[in-house]
Amino acid sequence: MPTVSTLANMAAEIEASKYFVREIEKNDGCVLRMKQCYIGDVGCVVWDAAIVLSKYLETKQFYDPSAGANVLCGRTVVELGAGTGVVGLMAATLGAQVMVTDLEDLQSLLDANIQENKSLIKSGSISAKVLKWGEDVSELLPPPHYILMADCIYYEQSIGPLVETLKQLSGPETSIICCYEQRTEGINPEVEGKFFELLQQSFSCEKIPSDKQDPEFSSPDIHILHIRRKD
Repeated sequence: MPTVSTLANMAAEIEASKYFVREIEKNDGCVLRMKQCYIGDVGCVVWDAAIVLSKYLETKQFYDPSAGANVLCGRTVVELGAGTGVVGLMAATLGAQVMVTDLEDLQSLLDANIQENKSLIKSGSISAKVLKWGEDVSELLPPPHYILMADCIYYEQSIGPLVETLKQLSGPETSIICCYEQRTEGINPEVEGKFFELLQQSFSCEKIPSDKQDPEFSSPDIHILHIRRKD
């Protein structure tokens, strides 16, 4: 019969075979260790747009000198299509009260990454919840101060439900920050066009110039938008 230590070692080996790790260094020198899945859908890896958005949250635009802290500190944040959860985890380490959301299939990966990085979260908090776009968001209300989303514009059939979720979840004071990689192949330009056509019926958008993004973690084909509800 296997011993307890043998079983523990076997469990550790199985766990290690499922994941590979990507490290993202924060400005304070701490390192987020993000587990990614060898096998799975698009949400199982850290995409470049998620890193660009994460590092943007650390730029001087988000520093409040009067409080001596990041403006996210003490604020409520919901991340949509969180995938690995890297953006939400960055926000939590900056003091935000974060809820990362994605489909049921990604909850175990989100939970694993929350556990992996919980020692970096001091005044903030983070938890995960299942959310399918277009469905009921009442458990996430009242509207958060911020909604974060990275690389959520890719499936044509999800565009309408995503915009509907943004309408249901946001309030007049909610700041939506969207980061996406512009892709020119296949149906991608059409999907992006449809998203922005729907979005601009209810929201206004402001593109963030590259000189306000992290100088190292930015790219000409990755865009950051600040989005707000129209009056």
